[in-house]
Amino acid sequence: MTILVTGGAGYIGSHTLRLLRSQHRDVVVLDSLVRGSEKNLLGATLEVADICISAAVESICRKHNVDSVIHFAAYKSAGESMTQPHLYWRNNVEGTVGLVEGMLAANVKQIVFSSSAAVYGNPDHLPITESASIKPENVYAETKAMMERIISWYGVTHGLRWASLRYFNAAGASSDGALGENWDITTNLIPLVMKAALGASGPIKVLGNDYPTPDGTGVRDYIHVEDLADAHAKAVDYLNDGKPNLTVNLGTGIGTSVLQILAATEKASGKPVPHQFAPRRLGDPAIVYADAKLAQQTLGWTATRSYEEIINSAFTWHKSQS
Repeated sequence: MTILVTGGAGYIGSHTLRLLRSQHRDVVVLDSLVRGSEKNLLGATLEVADICISAAVESICRKHNVDSVIHFAAYKSAGESMTQPHLYWRNNVEGTVGLVEGMLAANVKQIVFSSSAAVYGNPDHLPITESASIKPENVYAETKAMMERIISWYGVTHGLRWASLRYFNAAGASSDGALGENWDITTNLIPLVMKAALGASGPIKVLGNDYPTPDGTGVRDYIHVEDLADAHAKAVDYLNDGKPNLTVNLGTGIGTSVLQILAATEKASGKPVPHQFAPRRLGDPAIVYADAKLAQQTLGWTATRSYEEIINSAFTWHKSQS
């Protein structure tokens, strides 16, 4: 049987795809290639399609004898979602409905959903547990919360079995330098720091240095993309074992500040990272990090790589591409 990876030509999807193939699993990618790159597939089977079109999803599932889906095919820029919300309502929300309807038409009833800790918004308590309030603060986060609910309701109405993985700040590159994050299409901190460090942009803007944190900059839970890939593979096995539907955090449980990221990058590069301080971004919390104990208990998963390893892998990859 085959695992269908939607959005497999993107950043996290391609790392997960590569891990699944290394485990000798049968996989096929469904990607529109609007934001993904075929080179990230490293030779894996690709079906170019729009997840909004249920008939296309059904056809691909039947053609490849699919029995499980890992769903990465979502747009993910919080800023863009506030200026072009229609893209997010259609691709993320309508797309999830189209995907699930196509799956069910082909009698595929297992899905691992790549969700986000963004659904928690500005947390009331730390570390963040799965029981924390869902309080999205931008359209992107709202669509992720809606996608979770859509999938959950299909579980109630159609017996869809699911695992929703709420991960924190994905970062880093593959350990062998084969895959990484395209800094031209991301707003994530670490690739933008790399861009500044390697002289491919102006100074990085550090948004806020007056937070109530040890060094005044925002603190986040950075998780290596290969650790995330491992969690998605384990979630497929979890569903294959017939275990209950699951919502789980993925994180390290450790907060790292922006200035710590800059310092680690300076150590990796051997020179200072040009940066400027700028005002805080509206709605950004000071500190966010995960309680990931449930992932260990249910999936047997724990993050294994430090933020220094994340930085070293990212710098090596971006340097090779510049």
